[in-house]
Amino acid sequence: MLSTLQTVFGFSQLRPGQDAVVSALLAGRSAAAIFPTGSGKSLCYQLPALHLPHLTLVVSPLLALMQDQLAFLHRLGISAGSIDSAQSREQANATMAKARAGELKILMISVERLKNERFRHFLSQVAISMLVVDEAHCISAWGHNFRPDYLKLPDYQRQFNIPQVLLLTATATAPVIADMQRQFAIAEADVVRTGFYRPNLNLLVAPISGNDRQQYVAQWLQGKAGQASIVYVTQQQTAEQLAAYLSQQGVPAQAYHAGLPSEQRERIQRQFMAGASRCIVATIAFGMGIDKADIRNVLHFDLPKSIENYSQEIGRAGRDGQPADCVVLANRDSLSLLENFVYGDTPELSAIAEVLSALRQGSSHGQWELLLNALSEQSNIRPLPLKTLLVQLELRGIIRPLYAYFAEYRFKFSVEPQLIVQRMPGERRQFTEALFASAQRARTWLTMDFEQLWQQHQGERGRAIKALEYFQEQGWIELQSKQMTEVYSVLKADFDPEQLSAELHDYFSQQERSEITRIHAMLELFASRQCLSQRLAGYFGDTSAPQHCGHCSVCRGQLAELPQPPALAALDAGQVQKLAGAFVAVHQQRLGHAPSSTCLTRFLCGISMPLLLRLKARQLPGFAALADYPYAEVRACLDAA
Repeated sequence: MLSTLQTVFGFSQLRPGQDAVVSALLAGRSAAAIFPTGSGKSLCYQLPALHLPHLTLVVSPLLALMQDQLAFLHRLGISAGSIDSAQSREQANATMAKARAGELKILMISVERLKNERFRHFLSQVAISMLVVDEAHCISAWGHNFRPDYLKLPDYQRQFNIPQVLLLTATATAPVIADMQRQFAIAEADVVRTGFYRPNLNLLVAPISGNDRQQYVAQWLQGKAGQASIVYVTQQQTAEQLAAYLSQQGVPAQAYHAGLPSEQRERIQRQFMAGASRCIVATIAFGMGIDKADIRNVLHFDLPKSIENYSQEIGRAGRDGQPADCVVLANRDSLSLLENFVYGDTPELSAIAEVLSALRQGSSHGQWELLLNALSEQSNIRPLPLKTLLVQLELRGIIRPLYAYFAEYRFKFSVEPQLIVQRMPGERRQFTEALFASAQRARTWLTMDFEQLWQQHQGERGRAIKALEYFQEQGWIELQSKQMTEVYSVLKADFDPEQLSAELHDYFSQQERSEITRIHAMLELFASRQCLSQRLAGYFGDTSAPQHCGHCSVCRGQLAELPQPPALAALDAGQVQKLAGAFVAVHQQRLGHAPSSTCLTRFLCGISMPLLLRLKARQLPGFAALADYPYAEVRACLDAA
């Protein structure tokens, strides 16, 4: 092992913690590596993978992470591959063929890939020595409404008879670690923690009221000219506004958020990584997979969502070991906004019942097909919590994912269709003619009618799609696919819908309470009278951090008194009902009944839901009129009216 470490990776020895993890894995045991960001977690699987007899399967949460690690492994001459959404079917098939032939040591995938029955069938044919789970905390506390499919990984380990697991994370509290241990049967001695405290990070809390934050950030960054900096915000609009303000103040900054086109996001990220851009104002869409060593400043313009989020985000600073400043502009102004994100993800009991009804009514021949966005709109559950609900149905043995397909394919010609037909030899020419004849023509685009193709020409859907993809590769057509349809096998159709709805609602309500508790724990951290470095490390179970780090804002004598938000007028039930009047009228007119208290509360607090989008509620008077008030207070006022 040490010889491989030297000859392949160029290291003479392992870092603290790596040795214990690698030794456990090479002895045939499962392990968990809880190391701070930048401590070499990846080597903990890369090195053993070269000594294990079969494939190492790595589940990674982000395409950018996979691509970076693959490039690194290929530079070292290690046979590694990935299967991801950016690949063609031929590329994926080639990678799977290599894995079947035993030519790959490491295969990287996203967790969602395991929903595909064809891919699961492929895995059942391949001997796998080890399952590696990156960002493994998602299995526990963060799996809910973050990456719901992480919750199924323990089942997949059993299904594919994978003897060993390695869990990697920088962010796990003691209860999360205990949960991960239990789910994967990892011995306490093989849970390796190297300490959470990073002595080069200066944790600073600046108690700044909402109106003064822009100026504070501009002055801070003006004093750090040329240093690589990330400013985190909660909303996309804030990212745009703050980046524009900073640029006006002589601090060139770019906004980065999920609402930008993917090409633009990739360009901004490349410029930042290369040092051409020095300041990014970003939502949390920016960060995972960012392995830039010289980030000197991480500022939180808005409060982070939790201590876990905060620790992940500041973990991007100072990876070169040099001092870096992590500044939170702390106040209670945006507390209601943070809480509203949580409340908006909790489905109503009636909404869960709607999904279960759709399952019972829509299943035939033991299968259930659904369009996620259509079911989201029908049930009034946001897409991500809806995915969580489907995962919970899987974990309860009600459904199992089979495969997914696009319901609609449309194309337009880049060359004359007759030229394409003429280039096809023999029987393929007849099939191409039939394919084009079956498509429904609009002005420019043609939409495939697979049923007509089958009825008139016995043309198979799979063959037609393969032909269209080939035509696109040749540049003969422009192809678009729409309406991703997910197909599930229904394993248990005789469930009690009332009881199951109540169980699932209890689950979501419990998660909601847990998330709200985490938000308030974060506020307590920032208002702490105790060393911030020590308290943060203690939250993650690290008792070895110094009692006084000497370089956080508390140790510098700058205790944070968080400013209270502006005083709000007491809620008046009559006034609240009046604010909701226009929405109640539209709801009654369109749906035939009055909205629930939960629906009304979300309208008044400005919490977006599929139903509110369908009714164009944003355009109605009263929408978000009470966004600054605590959700529970608005709900209580409505219930009392």
